[in-house]
Amino acid sequence: MTEINRYPTRHLSDSLKELPFNPDYREGALNAINTCLKVQPGEVMTVVTDEETIEIGASLFEASVKAGAIVTPYVIEDYSTRPMVNMPKPILEAIAKSQVALYAVQSQQGELPARKQFVNIIEQKQIRYAHMVMISPEIMLQGMRADYTVVDSIGSKIHSMVSACHTINCKTAAGTDIEATFDPDIKWIKTCGMITPQIWSNLPAGEVFTAPQNVNGIYVVDGTIGDYFSQKYGNLEEFPITLEIENNRLRSAHCDNKYLQTEFWRYVHLSENSDRIGEWAIGANIGVKKMIYNLLQDEKLPGMHIALGDPYGSQTGADWSAPTHVDAIAKNCNIWVDGNEIMRGGKFTFLAQ
Repeated sequence: MTEINRYPTRHLSDSLKELPFNPDYREGALNAINTCLKVQPGEVMTVVTDEETIEIGASLFEASVKAGAIVTPYVIEDYSTRPMVNMPKPILEAIAKSQVALYAVQSQQGELPARKQFVNIIEQKQIRYAHMVMISPEIMLQGMRADYTVVDSIGSKIHSMVSACHTINCKTAAGTDIEATFDPDIKWIKTCGMITPQIWSNLPAGEVFTAPQNVNGIYVVDGTIGDYFSQKYGNLEEFPITLEIENNRLRSAHCDNKYLQTEFWRYVHLSENSDRIGEWAIGANIGVKKMIYNLLQDEKLPGMHIALGDPYGSQTGADWSAPTHVDAIAKNCNIWVDGNEIMRGGKFTFLAQ
């Protein structure tokens, strides 16, 4: 019996090799490939993008080829309808054979489980990996042009301050007043652009994060919310969402935009642990000057943010999980680590301004 080809065409994937793109993307693409991923001649690499992000994908493909990698490009729509329920098998098989991988796509509602399939292989095989979900032209011209040697140095400084701390407090003029405590057995992870086989990273990069032991207080989200929410609702300054957190669980959420309030509440109750605080993070990328209301870059802006849902246990060592993960960002944070001020009004106090 002749096997039917489920993927009769790779026309989008093959077009990536010669697709014209904005030449201004080159600087950020070269930064990703040469500085962050440190791609070497002869390495096997997989570049995954989608139809909406295809020009950025083409710039990253070109930079990978220039670095001497043996690169295979994949455009998701050649292999699956969107939103995906599962990551297409050919993509998973290609990643498993790669030394380096890059995933530059737009997020669609319900695709987190498919992305987890992708990341599980990355972690099992210890592949150097850049995660660029929601990458945009604006980010290619801003966050991806950061000096990652500087960002990594700042991240190391933050990591040294928090890795053995007991408490962190955060307050903002908008009403945030929140405290977290930490388990010394749960790791703080620095993802500041220098990608290794052991630690993959979002790009743009620049944060230090962990899974907190306990969080209590009020957190006012006047920046943006992650997953597909940032794409849908953008800037929350006019309609901030106020989260009341008790014993590491979300107890209430209030917002004048009742559509957002209802949709967010449903999202964080999709599973037993979806309302649990799974991430406490400090942004470290001083190359990011302002919010653009795209979570991928905004969470790297100097400040503090939380996420509800999965605690990235494969990295932090947390012993629980969730099928969801949604970040929430407050603006202009004031931060104290064990009572010592490290940030005032969104600026690090240990840096010369």
